[in-house]
Amino acid sequence: MGREPGLSVRLKLTLSYAGFLMVAGALLLAVVWVFLLRYVPEVITTPGPGAPGMPGMAIPDRADLQRAFVPKAAVALAFLLVLGLAGGWFLAGSMLAPLTRITNATRLAADGSLAHRVQLEGRADEFRELADAFDTMLARLEAHDAEQRRFAANASHELRTPLAITQALLDVARTDLGRDTGELVERLHFVNSRAIDLTEALLLLSRANQRSFAREPVDLSLAAEEAAETLLPLAEKHGVTLETGGEVATTTGSYVLLLQMTTNLVHNAIVHNLAGRGTVWVTTLVRPGAVLLTVENTGEPLSQPVASTLTEPFQRGTGRVRADHAGVGLGLAIVKSIAQAHGGTLTLAPRAAGGLRVTVHLPAAAR
Repeated sequence: MGREPGLSVRLKLTLSYAGFLMVAGALLLAVVWVFLLRYVPEVITTPGPGAPGMPGMAIPDRADLQRAFVPKAAVALAFLLVLGLAGGWFLAGSMLAPLTRITNATRLAADGSLAHRVQLEGRADEFRELADAFDTMLARLEAHDAEQRRFAANASHELRTPLAITQALLDVARTDLGRDTGELVERLHFVNSRAIDLTEALLLLSRANQRSFAREPVDLSLAAEEAAETLLPLAEKHGVTLETGGEVATTTGSYVLLLQMTTNLVHNAIVHNLAGRGTVWVTTLVRPGAVLLTVENTGEPLSQPVASTLTEPFQRGTGRVRADHAGVGLGLAIVKSIAQAHGGTLTLAPRAAGGLRVTVHLPAAAR
């Protein structure tokens, strides 16, 4: 934004300091002047030199006081002006030094250098609180920028894979005219379906990140029951027992997105489980000011570092991909985005007996 040049803040503070010092000095001299005038008459009448009993002497009147006081008062005010300007300039520079560092860090961030930090030393004050808040913002921006770069790279790779497979199948069909077209069409249909699923997942993730949805009261227990009912055939196919329960947990948001979030969690818990002998528990709880949705499953043991990376886009975890339901790698990333879009948080923790516990904290709906 173009602005007309103006006085610097340091110069304004300097003039303010000097002006305040001048006003205070002038008031002090005025008080002294008024105090002295109380004891000095305007005109003094004295007897002549020859008057009996009166020695010859001169007594000052107000004119003499004015001639003696005014020049010295003017010198004192001039000294105060010089002292106010010099001291004010130094003090203003010292006070604004942290602001200069913050400004330089802002310019570096605007040029793309998000790794720079202000890191003001000293005790807490307004400038240091501003610097700490700015450093926190830079850290979040740097992490978000790195996450977006990874997401863009992974999304490009994931989208390129089905397109490359489709191109290879079409090249084979063009060069080998005697090949069975039924098998070719079936493989093309599978690859195209996977590309469509990935594109829809990316659109859903973008919609959740934009937070452009209508808000209404949503009961998470109903969403959990609907998700469990929808995915019950899949659970039976994998031999997984699906259990739901809990309290009526009402939050505010989009029922479609929250249902998608719950469905993703339950689907993830089913397909990444012990085949033929696994269990999934879906529970809703109410806490003061918050509602909780917890999805637990049995499965192979996981470490905390691996569990903490599962919300990254296209991160599935070592040994957690099944050939029949590998997904597109955006399930938990979508869950995290939907939870954050509703003002909530997502927590992943490995279970001691194996498997994963996923907890979504959301604000409770206002009564």
